[in-house]
Amino acid sequence: MPLLTVANQLTLLRMALAPFLVLALTWGRFGWAVATFLVAGLTDLLDGLIARYGHQKTPLGATLDPVADKILLGATFVALTWNSAVQVRIPVWVTVVTLSRDMVIVVAVVIVNLVVERRIFFPSVLGKVTTVLQLVTAASVLLLNWAHTNSAALPYLFLATVLVTVASGAHYIYLASTHKAFATRA
Repeated sequence: MPLLTVANQLTLLRMALAPFLVLALTWGRFGWAVATFLVAGLTDLLDGLIARYGHQKTPLGATLDPVADKILLGATFVALTWNSAVQVRIPVWVTVVTLSRDMVIVVAVVIVNLVVERRIFFPSVLGKVTTVLQLVTAASVLLLNWAHTNSAALPYLFLATVLVTVASGAHYIYLASTHKAFATRA
């Protein structure tokens, strides 16, 4: 199977869209930012469907897909936190918790792969819920900026996102310590 399948190319496109999203936010072009985020979300949906049903699952795709999610979400959270062009911001504490959890997971995977042996790190259900909540948070703040409005429910969404993010980080640490999150690479 070729390395750059259609599914993998879509994942790479999602990664490449992150700088454009940040630029759109920096320039106050919220319509473009929302459109870019939607296109990135569509590539995420399509790459998964094509990989599964088009028989294009590859080890590269399994590695790149979560990395693409982290790049897009991390860039979006940072741009929606520290960008002077945005009116509705993601609080610093939400972004710091989100990025810290991801860094802990990346460091844990690297350590296990270097010290123990090459392993595949499987996402947990709680990790997937975290990603969905983070996507909803980013999309909500993007849409509120685009609409030039705010929402009284936003602080509750921030709190829910942080609580689930912390819980999933703790869950990953537990799984890693019991070796339940890993499988020997084939």
